[in-house]
Amino acid sequence: MAGTSNAALHGANVDGHSAGCDRPLASFGLTDRQSRFLVTVMRHAGVFVGRQYAAFAGITHGQKVHDFIQTLLVRRLATSIELGTTGRTRIIHVHYKPLYAAIGDPDNRNRRRVAIDRTIHRLMILDAVLADRSVNWLGAERDKRRYFKERLGDDLRDNEYPRLVFGKPPDVTIRYFPDKLSIGYEPDRRRHVFLYLARSQSPMDFRVFILRHLELLNALGFWTIRVLGHARDAYSRAAHELLATPLTLSHRDELESFFRQPDAPAPGTSPAELSRWRATRRAFRGARFAALRRYWIAEGSRSIYLATSPISRDAMACGRGRVEFVTMPHDYGHLLALARLGVRRKRKNEGDEAHGSTVPPVPQR
Repeated sequence: MAGTSNAALHGANVDGHSAGCDRPLASFGLTDRQSRFLVTVMRHAGVFVGRQYAAFAGITHGQKVHDFIQTLLVRRLATSIELGTTGRTRIIHVHYKPLYAAIGDPDNRNRRRVAIDRTIHRLMILDAVLADRSVNWLGAERDKRRYFKERLGDDLRDNEYPRLVFGKPPDVTIRYFPDKLSIGYEPDRRRHVFLYLARSQSPMDFRVFILRHLELLNALGFWTIRVLGHARDAYSRAAHELLATPLTLSHRDELESFFRQPDAPAPGTSPAELSRWRATRRAFRGARFAALRRYWIAEGSRSIYLATSPISRDAMACGRGRVEFVTMPHDYGHLLALARLGVRRKRKNEGDEAHGSTVPPVPQR
């Protein structure tokens, strides 16, 4: 598994859209730089802190940052989430629906309020996006769908994209790219970067994430999974199991039979059958098979055939596929600590946050 230093993350295009796509925000009195920053925030997080705007703009975290944030609050384009007893530490939530409508995504989930821990996770994703400007980043589900449909054409069927299926026919809802994690692609569209935020010491959800994306990775050929956070050893082992060590064909039918077994032997099971039941459970115990079973429940037998494919192993062996680990350059623990002391949402001139106010344009800075 490859490692990546924080310094290596710093490049110089944040979003996979031309400057022309940001021009609709000019009608809100925003400068080009402010527009580009807010477009990035809305697509990938919906929230930001002052230092992130300063880093994006290449300015010091001072009066210009303060003026920009205050104008967003006064115009009710954003809400200030104040942490701690003093409220001096603020997270800015960009929620104004016409802003999102201007970029063609009025129902983006980033407009919604979420728990403070998920808010901080969104800040971490935004930091990762801002830190690597060498790739173009995709945030919204529809942007990812459109890009990969154009990139892969008929090479991948709809049911082979990362997805979650809710309900039963005919009342079925399908959410593609349900992990809400940004995906980047290099300008030549050769290598793709998949962000993963390691929120837990256990990599179980990471295993399911890999399985959910495996057909897409195999179709692309050149890919990087960039894991943000700690617990590198556990996540590295999980990735190696699923990507570099495919199951043997002899395991395939046996594993399918195991997944169909009841969790406990039926009453009256013969000693020979009970012995086989126990042997099978010993053979397929462990986190890898637990994750496979979760994916099998969602996607059926196709998941087992996918686990026997050598495509990802071969990609990793020749460097076309890799998993890298990045330690985030900022400490987020203090935000959670302050949140335990108190969280207040506040904006200038209280009112419906779906409606802005008419004030002079944002100062041109």
